Amino acid sequence: MSLLGRLLKNRRAGETHMAWNLPNLQGPDQLTLTSQEFGDGDPLSLKHCAKQIRGDDLSPELTWSALPPGTAQLLLVVEDIDVPMSKPAVHCVALIDPATGHLEPGALAARQPGPGVRILRSTIGRGYHGPAPVKGHGPHRYVFELFALAAPVADISGTTPVDRARPRAFLPTVSAPVLGRGRLTGVYER
Repeated sequence: MSLLGRLLKNRRAGETHMAWNLPNLQGPDQLTLTSQEFGDGDPLSLKHCAKQIRGDDLSPELTWSALPPGTAQLLLVVEDIDVPMSKPAVHCVALIDPATGHLEPGALAARQPGPGVRILRSTIGRGYHGPAPVKGHGPHRYVFELFALAAPVADISGTTPVDRARPRAFLPTVSAPVLGRGRLTGVYER
């Protein structure tokens, strides 16, 4: 076990500051988000982890249940809620055309996103960034949160393009009503 991991063992961001808990992203929990690659609460495979720990940084396949009528856009947020910081680390933010239906493996890549996927900034950069928790810190939960929005996301205050905004500045400004939402949690530990 790494010394740093042991020292930070009890320090975790927690769920309080997740996108899921933002007042503007509240809505009925009626979407079911699944993956053929892992079940809710199951471990993520190394291929979905960051390259720095010898993973492939490949975003997992994701499928969701029928969307509520009137869904104009989907918002996907992936957060590590066990990072030893005051707020969860945002590993990916994407806007998805509801006609897409599902995401193939690798569809959240920054350079070549899948059809109907628009990649936004995350805490780490652009695109999907897989798990790379501090060695010895214990299990980290990576929460994939999907929101069905009644209108497309607009630029922040009409001035900052949504593509350039940091996630903690952007997420609280989403003003479209959430028609439905769902989440799926994968776990990884080093």
